[in-house]
Amino acid sequence: MPATNENTKQIKSRQRVAQHGEVFTNPREVNAMLDLVRDESFRLDSRFLEPACGDGNFLIEILRRKLSIIENIKSQTEWEFQSLIAVGTCYGIELLPDNTEACRQRLEKMVLTDYYMNFMKTNTDSDGSPYRTQCSYESYPMTPYRRSLQYMLQKNIVCGDALTYRTADGKPITFCEWTPIAGSMQFARRDFQFDFLVNQTHQYSLFDEQGEAQSFDEPVRSYPPVHYTQLFKAQSELKEQKESSESSFGSD
Repeated sequence: MPATNENTKQIKSRQRVAQHGEVFTNPREVNAMLDLVRDESFRLDSRFLEPACGDGNFLIEILRRKLSIIENIKSQTEWEFQSLIAVGTCYGIELLPDNTEACRQRLEKMVLTDYYMNFMKTNTDSDGSPYRTQCSYESYPMTPYRRSLQYMLQKNIVCGDALTYRTADGKPITFCEWTPIAGSMQFARRDFQFDFLVNQTHQYSLFDEQGEAQSFDEPVRSYPPVHYTQLFKAQSELKEQKESSESSFGSD
């Protein structure tokens, strides 16, 4: 699992090593390994799964490479949409809750930092010189885009055990396939269970080289296309529709 960029120590404590086998990979090795699949790591829609993601150094470097592809996009809405395509292709499983949350926060911070550097408000100084208003990650407003970003990371970075295919609360690990719909600023979503590996060990990827879901299984759930700023609403709306349907059925 990866070490943080801020702290390249390979262990946090001997106790964590003894209890969980937690040993982090240095960023130098992370980059060397990713360079073995360099073309894929610089492809916006290529999907990566880190089954022991720690606090996210493999995923943070993958995301950094993907975001570099869109750094020259001038349209704010287009950049937001494309950045979520990048985030939606990064998946992780982590045994420890503190590492899981740290990974999500690091990925979110990277996206928002790049976003604000590209689109933060420009003001004019007293001498007429332009300058940009600074905004910290913590104070960045909770816009619909940020809520969708957080929701996507919540779904893609899972606290669980990749060996048992279960989440921390004992449920089957489920991953979302986020499919961008060209020209619409929308994503279609399908959910797949991770435990396909138990029955089909010859499958090594959730999705094929064209980014399409492998045919090993049917999705456990599908969602209608939704605008990228409304991703966080999809599950609650589906729950409401289900409850409404059950209520109508019961009244017949």
